[in-house]
Amino acid sequence: MIDVEERVIIVDQHDRALGEAGKLDVHLDGRLHRAFSVFGFNKAGDMLLQKRALTKYHSPGLWANSCCGHPRPGEVTIEAAARRTHEELGFRPTLHASFQTTYIANVGNVLIEHEYVHVFGCKVSALPQPNPAEASSVAFVSVDEVAKDTRQRPNSYAAWFLFYFSKHLDQIYAMSCAYKSLQKRSSS
Repeated sequence: MIDVEERVIIVDQHDRALGEAGKLDVHLDGRLHRAFSVFGFNKAGDMLLQKRALTKYHSPGLWANSCCGHPRPGEVTIEAAARRTHEELGFRPTLHASFQTTYIANVGNVLIEHEYVHVFGCKVSALPQPNPAEASSVAFVSVDEVAKDTRQRPNSYAAWFLFYFSKHLDQIYAMSCAYKSLQKRSSS
């Protein structure tokens, strides 16, 4: 269910804030707004996926990256991403900026995601226990397996996640390798 009072930050194509609007309003009219996506990786470099709860107002029951959301007006994006990861998955990540991108996609129920996304990576030590209102399931899966499955079963994945795998696969592989080697170095 959507919080009709929740506000998001409207931005231009360079991520300069232009104002704010209601979350539902921007998803109905497709205005560009600021968002974040978190990709968590375990020590093997496997990606933490979440299956969105069936009660989500869009893309219910679809697999996506570890966490996504929107910073609130006045909230620093990386802090919003850490807050939301804790709310959805129950752990407080140490996030690292990876890349930024913009996409637009129909996400069903006449809703449009048009987002300027800040993508962050983080280390995940153990399979988290997700908040059931946010995610019905979580799993660690290799990037290779996810890339193959997104091509074979695209209807199982959220639109933004398919976009990341079609346009930013190199960056996703780089994050996976970085976290894998980072964790190998810390255990040496």
